[in-house]
Amino acid sequence: MRQATRSNLSLWWTLSWQLSIVFVAVVATVIIGLCIYATSVLSPNEGMQVQLTAALEEALTRDSQGRIAIADSPRLRSFKAENNRLWFFVATPSGETASYGVIPAPYADLARYVYLIKDADIRGASGTTEVASIDRVDTAEGEYRVMYGGNASRSSAFLAILGKTYLIYTPLLAIALPGVFLTIPRVVARALAGVKDIASKASEIEPRRQGARLPVDGIPTEIAPLVIAFNGTLERLEIEFKKRQRFLIDAAHELRTPIAIMQTRIDGMPDGRERQRLLDDVARLAEAAEQLLDFERNHQAADLDETVDLVEIGRTVVADLAPLAIAGGYQICFQSETESIERRGSPSALPRAVSNLVRNAIDHGGNRGMITVSVSRSTSGGGRISVADEGPGIPAEHRELVFEPFYRVTPKSKGAGLGLSLVKQVAANHGGEVSIESGAAGTRVTIELA
Repeated sequence: MRQATRSNLSLWWTLSWQLSIVFVAVVATVIIGLCIYATSVLSPNEGMQVQLTAALEEALTRDSQGRIAIADSPRLRSFKAENNRLWFFVATPSGETASYGVIPAPYADLARYVYLIKDADIRGASGTTEVASIDRVDTAEGEYRVMYGGNASRSSAFLAILGKTYLIYTPLLAIALPGVFLTIPRVVARALAGVKDIASKASEIEPRRQGARLPVDGIPTEIAPLVIAFNGTLERLEIEFKKRQRFLIDAAHELRTPIAIMQTRIDGMPDGRERQRLLDDVARLAEAAEQLLDFERNHQAADLDETVDLVEIGRTVVADLAPLAIAGGYQICFQSETESIERRGSPSALPRAVSNLVRNAIDHGGNRGMITVSVSRSTSGGGRISVADEGPGIPAEHRELVFEPFYRVTPKSKGAGLGLSLVKQVAANHGGEVSIESGAAGTRVTIELA
């Protein structure tokens, strides 16, 4: 189970990061799409504006007579190397002008009006495919109006527009992305809350509680078919479980008659070793049939709400089985620190469980020593019933397995291997548990009820 949990991905985590990535991709696509649209609408010279401004900042000077001049600066040479058809015309608001490169003939007559124009996109002139732009450029020398053109590029225009619009999309992403990464996991968690409830309720389903089903209301539509299929599986399992239970109960009942007939016939045999051996075998077979019947009846757990006294149960079991223990070579005693410990439970199942513990001690205690049945209050306020013997003990590798149905420490041991399994089942039906302590000094089995 742990290995499967490690290898399985969290649906909450998967949906959260995938939805977050989708949102980021959508925002990025919108930003890029708007920039592409702007590139198709605006002038292709948009990509040149930033570089031209930087070049003019260094190249624009005044000559010795105070007139505007264009120096062959490193930035201008670099810009010219990237745009071999570069040209521009610079004008001051007062009408001073300077030019660089060859101005296309269709735009030459516009040069005289450049100082009057702050921003323009000029295309479609007859006789040329050249695109011209007019922009305002602020430098350390003052304000200039520049008409320019050259190697216009849509890709450079796209990058320029993307760079100019960062003041819009950067704050948008700075606000939206943290919100997305905080909100989407919560939204997904709320959507999967019904699934978590279903998983919690599924873990509480036990074989002894028949009729338990997972609710379909309040869960996502996509999960509902899985829940319905699971409920159908539970129903089919219950039907098969009831068939098996009915078969075993009927079989145990049917065994009673031939066992009784065998016992009667053996009783009529002459006394002897063979007769005693047959009587022992029949008694063992009868006990196995009764334990099997008790084991299957206990699945039903129908009488758990009656008031029972654990002290009285322990005292009665000791009184009933004292002759059997003494005949087996044991001493037996009962101990209780209080006169009464009452709780809700089954008045038929609990005595059977304690009786099985005492019988188990008689069968495996080595036919010597003391068998002690003690009743006390548990630390949680419930009750505790312990049966201890002074036998050889149970090997460590067998201590948990002895509670499994039909398990026996040694193949030749008496009984069918159902006694301790029945005890564990009774304790579970009452919301309790069974523990075992064993060593060279003996074995103690404790039923602790809440």
